[in-house]
This record gives sequence, C-alpha cells and structure tokens, in this order.
Amino acid sequence: MKESTKILTKLAQAISEETVKIIDLSNTLSSDFPVIILPPEFGQCEQFKMETLSEYDENGPAWYWNNISMNEHTGTHFDAPAHWITGKDIPNNTVESIPVQNFVAPAVVVDISKESAINPDFLITKEFLLEWEKTHGEIPPKNWIALRTDWYKLVGTEKYLNMQKDGAHSPGPDKSAIEFLVFERDCIGLAVETIGTDAGQAFDFDPPLPAHSILHGNGRYGLQCLKNLDKLPTFGSIIIANPLKIEKGSGSPLRVLALVDG
Repeated sequence: MKESTKILTKLAQAISEETVKIIDLSNTLSSDFPVIILPPEFGQCEQFKMETLSEYDENGPAWYWNNISMNEHTGTHFDAPAHWITGKDIPNNTVESIPVQNFVAPAVVVDISKESAINPDFLITKEFLLEWEKTHGEIPPKNWIALRTDWYKLVGTEKYLNMQKDGAHSPGPDKSAIEFLVFERDCIGLAVETIGTDAGQAFDFDPPLPAHSILHGNGRYGLQCLKNLDKLPTFGSIIIANPLKIEKGSGSPLRVLALVDG
C-alpha cells in the first residue's frame, strides 16, 4: 500500500472514530439571512429566494424540489479574485478556474472577540498581529487567517449588519494588517464571521476596502459569514471551502467545513 493511501486511510478512520472532528462553519442559507447593503447609488446584492416546484403533490407526486436564486455573495460565501477590480486580470481569478488544492488549507485563528465586543469598529493592525505572534507564534504561510469575532452569535439581530446612519459598523483589518498577512505571511485568504472581509466603515479608508483591494489584487481569497470559529484551535485546523463551479463566477455560496483534532 502506498504511503499516501495509508495517510488517507488513517484520516478516514480518525473521522469515523471522531478523533478528528468535522466542524460546520456555515450559516444556514435562507431568505431571512441578511446580505451586505451598499450605498444606494450602487446595485444591490439579492437575498436567497426559494420557490417550491412540488412536494409530493399534484405537481410531482413522488418528489420534492425547489427553484432557488441568489447573488453569488449571499450567505456564507467565497470571494474569488475577480470579485474586485484589482483582481480582474489575475490568472485563474474566477471560481471555476481556481486550482482545487487551494480549497483545502490550514487555518490560523486570531481571536479578537473581546476587542470586538467592546468596540464594534475594532481594527486589526500589523502592530496587533506582531504582538499576537509574540504570544502564539509566527503565522505560517499558505494558511487561512480566520478572524474570530463571535459575530455569528448576532445572526438574527439588527446588530449583525449593525447599520447606522453612517453605514455598517463591524470589525475588520486595516491596510497594514492585510499587507502584512499577504506580503509577509503569504496567507491564502481571510476568513471572517462578519458580512464582509472588510470592516463596516472601510468604504472611508485609504484605500477604500483594503481587504478586498489587497487580497484580490494579489490572487487571494475571502470567506464571509462564517460561524463557530470559537470551536477551532489557534493552530492545527484544516478548512475545506469548495465554491460552486460557476463559469466566470466572482464568488459562490458554499458550505465551509473544518477538520480539528477530537
């Protein structure tokens, strides 16, 4: 038996015996789940819609099925580089062209839940990350950087979008943090529990929306609207994030899973 086969056999056994556990990082996709709200002069993201075609009735006596429609960036979703103007000329920039090995990657969880509870506009900076590394260790390359805010616990309340007169208020990274994670730590992408990878007030940053601009302009990815990051260790989990294979897709709803030691 090949060594690679042995590894997969051991992994399958560990999952079966729950010495490796699978954590669901996805929110349930429904018409009630909120979507990002842009300034009114721009086009808006459509919420999830479902229309029942038959449910064991006269329209289909033996089957149940639905038509569904939504924006690519609805619910728990994946951002491809093509989603942002900075990534429009990046090779393999749409979901169907991304190398599949990039959909399975380790994760580093950076816990900013306490800071976010005190200040919904909390910004993670390069300085913060360097201090974090002094305690936890250096962030390795090719990892998802998962920002734990516990924001998912606000789903179903107005505080999830946290819209005010001047727009949304939610935590996120500033320019220095994203540049550090991309250029000095070679992250594969940013994973968040908030509605977007940028802070709620990031439209007014310089540059505007630095997470989108810098991540996608350098061929990196985003995961939004996650949950259960509090159930992952700081190091040692693996995230599986497979978007739908949409031709020229800028992103996709998806079910994100994490493998963790039991």
